[in-house]
Amino acid sequence: MREEAKGKTGLPSETRTKPERPRDLLGRPLDWDAENQLVLEDYDALGIEENHELARAHVRAGRYFPAHEAWETAWKQARDTADAEFFKGLSQMGAGYVHLLRGNAHGAVTLLRRASGRVGAYPDGHRGIPTVALRDRLEADAVAVGTGDLVPGEDVTFDPPPV
Repeated sequence: MREEAKGKTGLPSETRTKPERPRDLLGRPLDWDAENQLVLEDYDALGIEENHELARAHVRAGRYFPAHEAWETAWKQARDTADAEFFKGLSQMGAGYVHLLRGNAHGAVTLLRRASGRVGAYPDGHRGIPTVALRDRLEADAVAVGTGDLVPGEDVTFDPPPV
């Protein structure tokens, strides 16, 4: 591997570590001198199961950016396994709801639909997730955004999806 490519594989490593940039509660970067509003766990130090359960707890509490980050780490940890696409779908779900809260209708619809397809490909109850109900809910939320029944923005209200 060429020297400049090291650490760019997406796998957790010391060479991938970047300085922590302050973020708002929806994960948006703030100015470097701003006070950080978002505290995230050290997902790389946790195992797949710990990241999965942590992400589920974050979703139930309406914290979609940390859920996305935990499942994204689980996805990377599950690389080259049968669960990689499952965790990728859950990560995309978290990102889709982040886009919904940030007011980005296109991003929300796109990611919720991708998540629906990936998660829905797994048997119901896979890793404790009601995949059929979750798939249907993600698709319904994507449709609701498209029809204007669910209006993106920080004040949007919705029940957390079943995880």
